[in-house]
Amino acid sequence: MTNTILLFIAGLVILILGAELLVRGASRLAAAFGVSPLVIGLTIVAIGTASPEIAVSIQAAANGQGDLTLGNVLGSNIFNILFILGVTSIVAPIVIAEQLIRKDAPLLLGISLLAFVLAFDGNLGAFDGIILLLLVAMYVFFALKQSRSESEAVQKEYAEEYKQKESRTQKSIIINSAFILAGLGLLILGSNLLVDSAVRIAKALGVSELVIGLTIVAIGTSLPEVATSVIAALKGESDIAVGNAVGSNIFNLLGVLGIGALVSPNGIFVDPQVLQFDLPVMVFVALVTLPVFYIDSRISRLEGGLLFSYYVIYVIYIIMRAGGSASLTSMQLFITFFVPTTFIAIVIAAMRSLKTKRQDKSIR
Repeated sequence: MTNTILLFIAGLVILILGAELLVRGASRLAAAFGVSPLVIGLTIVAIGTASPEIAVSIQAAANGQGDLTLGNVLGSNIFNILFILGVTSIVAPIVIAEQLIRKDAPLLLGISLLAFVLAFDGNLGAFDGIILLLLVAMYVFFALKQSRSESEAVQKEYAEEYKQKESRTQKSIIINSAFILAGLGLLILGSNLLVDSAVRIAKALGVSELVIGLTIVAIGTSLPEVATSVIAALKGESDIAVGNAVGSNIFNLLGVLGIGALVSPNGIFVDPQVLQFDLPVMVFVALVTLPVFYIDSRISRLEGGLLFSYYVIYVIYIIMRAGGSASLTSMQLFITFFVPTTFIAIVIAAMRSLKTKRQDKSIR
């Protein structure tokens, strides 16, 4: 068991290192070719930091371990919003870009609902995977197209957030391309170690691969998002911090789940308890971003603490569920009371914020 845990940790370290090299190379190339910081966060950085999930999910799906793939995607999406944005905003309150409020957050909710609908028949097959992959291609295309159409705004963002534009010399292109290739190689190696060790740990603990995917693997593969978002928030680069979390979730659902469904021999089986609880939780997490983002166009420390508390409750619940705890019913009653009550409070606060904004506009 000790050797398996060491292999799991080694796999995580290699994955994170690979993701770091991939993000560094890809984001510098994107900046050199005139892509805005927000779009870098929503696409390039999001793909790079989601690459551990992609590598792990492809490996698991190809091996017929669909529960691990599904658990990894759902667990990562829940973790990215509730834990990462929660902790990041506790460290430093996050300002939300208007594009995230008007476009990307509603898009994440729509994609989450689509994933729920596609999974409703109990299986995510090759056709479902094709639909998701076509959508991710469209998302990237329109995001990059929008960035190109805002050339003046892009230059201003560079001046404020990057201080100077990345050079586009032949040497820099070669170096950054080498970072990308090295990162991809490490991701492949790390994912092999992580998947093999995660399956062994699940068997040793007597729990399902789904639970391991929702917790240990999801948290482990999301560590690049944690580091990226916290560092970005501390530097005052809120666009990168929030764009990274939202963008990673979009890519997890469209890209990671899409590829997993496509390469899995018999599709990804969706357990009934996932349909009844974990998928609805993921949809709720996407839904809660709308009022939270809208309140004063920022995430305060109080709102961040609420998001973090949601994640703690979720993890405690799935651990209790996996262990067949006698207190599970009590926990369900607490969730039934706490979550709707706090969500309604957030919605009311968002409506008041909307009213204030309208009054300010009328005064002007």
